[in-house]
Amino acid sequence: MGAVLARARSFAARRERVLAAALAVGSGLLVFLIAVELFPYHSSNHDEGVYLQQAELLLSGQFQLYPGEIADSVRPWFFVDAGDRLYPKYQPLPAGFYALAMALLGEPRITLAVVAAGNTALVYVLGSMAFDRRVGLLAAAAFALAPMTLVTSAVFLPYAPTTLFNLLFAVLYLRALRSGRVRTAALAGVAIGVAFLMRPFTALLFALPFLGHAGWQLGSSVRSVAGSGEGRPLRLLFATGAARRHLVTATTGMVFVLAALAYNTFLTGDPLLFPYEAFAPLDGPGFGYRQILSHSLEYTPAVALQANSFVLRYLLTRWVFAGVLGTALAVVGLVVAFRRPRLPGGNRTPKRLLAGLFVSVPAGNVLFWGNYNVLGRMTDPTDGLLGQFGPFYHFDLLAPMAIFTAAGAVACWRLLRQRIVNAAPNPRTARALAVVLVLGGAVLLVGFNGALASGPMDRNAAQTATYEDAYEPFEDRGLENAVVLLPTPYGEWLNHPFQYLRNDPGLGGEVVYAVDREPSADFSVLDRYPDREYYRYDFRGEWTADPDDRQVTPTLHPIDIRSGTQLTGETKVAVPDRVTHATVRVDTGSESVTRVVDELGETLDFEWRIDTGGVALTSVDGVDVQSGSVAVESPEEVVIQVRLSQRGAGTLTYRQELSVRERGGVIEVVWPPERTVCPIVDDCGREGTYIPEDPRDGIAFETTLESGKPG
Repeated sequence: MGAVLARARSFAARRERVLAAALAVGSGLLVFLIAVELFPYHSSNHDEGVYLQQAELLLSGQFQLYPGEIADSVRPWFFVDAGDRLYPKYQPLPAGFYALAMALLGEPRITLAVVAAGNTALVYVLGSMAFDRRVGLLAAAAFALAPMTLVTSAVFLPYAPTTLFNLLFAVLYLRALRSGRVRTAALAGVAIGVAFLMRPFTALLFALPFLGHAGWQLGSSVRSVAGSGEGRPLRLLFATGAARRHLVTATTGMVFVLAALAYNTFLTGDPLLFPYEAFAPLDGPGFGYRQILSHSLEYTPAVALQANSFVLRYLLTRWVFAGVLGTALAVVGLVVAFRRPRLPGGNRTPKRLLAGLFVSVPAGNVLFWGNYNVLGRMTDPTDGLLGQFGPFYHFDLLAPMAIFTAAGAVACWRLLRQRIVNAAPNPRTARALAVVLVLGGAVLLVGFNGALASGPMDRNAAQTATYEDAYEPFEDRGLENAVVLLPTPYGEWLNHPFQYLRNDPGLGGEVVYAVDREPSADFSVLDRYPDREYYRYDFRGEWTADPDDRQVTPTLHPIDIRSGTQLTGETKVAVPDRVTHATVRVDTGSESVTRVVDELGETLDFEWRIDTGGVALTSVDGVDVQSGSVAVESPEEVVIQVRLSQRGAGTLTYRQELSVRERGGVIEVVWPPERTVCPIVDDCGREGTYIPEDPRDGIAFETTLESGKPG
């Protein structure tokens, strides 16, 4: 009989392990599918581009970019400008994992799938260690289906990979505690060391309950040795199993801390100055004045508590498995775990350590103003980065939440099953009621969870739809040996927002991307690549954080450098009805010349000239103009515009901006110019971008430039 029971238990264990493996693989496949289908051009969190650029650097054997004099034109988002070099503000290990998949399989999203599968498997192991395998299975499912797991694991951010090594550390620490093996303790140190190399503050917050437990055990050993009355207490202390294990864990972990300090020294010149701090010295944990780039805040304890209370509320109601229902079950699981230690898996240490994360992670995050920044508006859980990815600084809480949710579900099931057995007239009826109860509960929880997950999925899908529109010109045109100048809706950064358009580490790929800046910078980029085709990417509209307000019409058109001792241009614009007069103006910022035209037809045609003496109007509607030249400093931005005025102060302005320079008596102009058509104001930015292939009603804007002889 005993042998039969042993075989049955062995079979059940194997079956549960197979189910756990299937859950892990399914989680990985689901995350990979989401990454491919929902984020084909990456997400609205532009940190993804930083990690992918960093991964490409690592594959080329570099930690930094060396762009030379064009550094400001090719500086990626969140890269530190160190003069002759650019380096990313983030630690290199998350990018290293993406680089590994890129090198082996050519697809970095494989890493996302592997990390998701690994996290799910480790949640199963932790749940089994803290309770039993049934809880472990349910916990793995709850973790894998949590909305934040699904979305945040599917993007190239460091939170899920860091959690992988934090959870691995927890498993190895508990196994070392159970087995007493020093080798396992050493591996635990490696795991938390790797997590520290990924996100130091995150790893520290996760490790705090375990550090507290280790300190308590060491303290007990010290008291035991001190009370023994024997000599050589240090030798006796480290003869104890707990002291040896914790010493080995600390030693192996410190190896990675030293590696992080060495990396800091290599990049920043100071072992204690992390690249993160070098980029923005006031962006780290702590209260007081916080700042990153132009965004700043007086981060007081009151603001911190308010922001983090909202973050935790949204986490527990929207981003864990089944939201408020899952949270309610987790509360039941916590109560049962500590009130009934004789349940299967009655050892309280794993439960205590997992429960300790509910203190260390939220309390530590109060110190970090990033939790304020993920909120668009505090009272709107669908706004900001939180509305799309969840409170990702609390990603480590998904595992203990899933485990205690599963424990609560099992406890409720056991209680209800007993009542069903007592109330049912026969075993068959009891089984039928139990099946109905289990299926009904599962449908309720999974359905509610699916409804929660659909919100961020839809919000991210809306972002992706606008990216598809924005990148359409690149899909339609295969670029080779090209340089593309990109717009800067969020400032002069590459990959912010266009993180899909990245340079290779040597800045010598088939396409080199550079931000479209002032004339001197653009000429420097074009001079760097004299034998390439040149393009300008632009759009009409406003690029906003909200995809519902982001209505842009993109364009990708060739540009070149026109040159000559004298260049003559002609501009022809359509004139709407009821225009009373026009003002033609040539402006260099420091000087200008204007010409008022009172007699207008359906079009206005004027000519202009650029030579070493400057830029001048030469004729309007075929009538010669005797206007003085406006001096052009080299390089310079020259604005040539015509303002059409109506009665009642209504205006329509055609504007063209030219990058001009003079070298050795030769004038060079980047052509065609950037053109806008603006009602009411003279300069309306990209909302007025003129796109010849997509004109607006009543608008026509033609301009040509040819080389001519000096007059």
